[in-house]
Amino acid sequence: MTSHDGVANFGYVQNRVDLALIAEMIAPGSRVLDVGCGDGQLLALLARTKNVDGRGVELSQEGVNACVTRGLSVIQGDADADLHDYPKDAFDYVILSQTIQATRNPREVLSQMKRIGRRAIVSIPNFGNWRVRLQLLLSGRMPVTRSLDYEWYDTPNIHLCTIRDFVELCETLGFQIDDAVSVIGNRARRVGRPGLWDNLTAETAVLLLSRKD
Repeated sequence: MTSHDGVANFGYVQNRVDLALIAEMIAPGSRVLDVGCGDGQLLALLARTKNVDGRGVELSQEGVNACVTRGLSVIQGDADADLHDYPKDAFDYVILSQTIQATRNPREVLSQMKRIGRRAIVSIPNFGNWRVRLQLLLSGRMPVTRSLDYEWYDTPNIHLCTIRDFVELCETLGFQIDDAVSVIGNRARRVGRPGLWDNLTAETAVLLLSRKD
């Protein structure tokens, strides 16, 4: 295991720095729900390194099949529709990695995460990054970057936001930010609360949230 600016790099998730950062934030032996878990890369990492009681929800059948092949406990489901079925405080952590921008109602998804998890961890692509702004300014076209790598006509992202937008929504919903990491490429920097500089420079951000009340 090596590190970049104090952030662990867990081998086979090197191409997803946010997953390694999320894994660092989770206490061993926790109950974890990974919403939009994809092929189960993060759940497998957490089982291997943190001995968590992990569950997953994934929309695509292909992703569910990949998770089952890994021996993970994952069901097919929709973040927008199915989080209501979980009881309050069912998990220590509820994770949403690079998924919130693809949900139909991000505010409701975050509200449900707050209800069913004692803590929430969210990673987001930052539409406020300077490269995004520059591409819009110079080309007048929707940007394509490392963290937003789809063309406008085939993107699953329907609610893009900046880090500043996301922080303000979290505060509106009664979350407090316990930890935050600003990510540029493979380098990460811990910040107490993402600010204007992070909103301008970060490609992605990872935030650990808890209830204020």
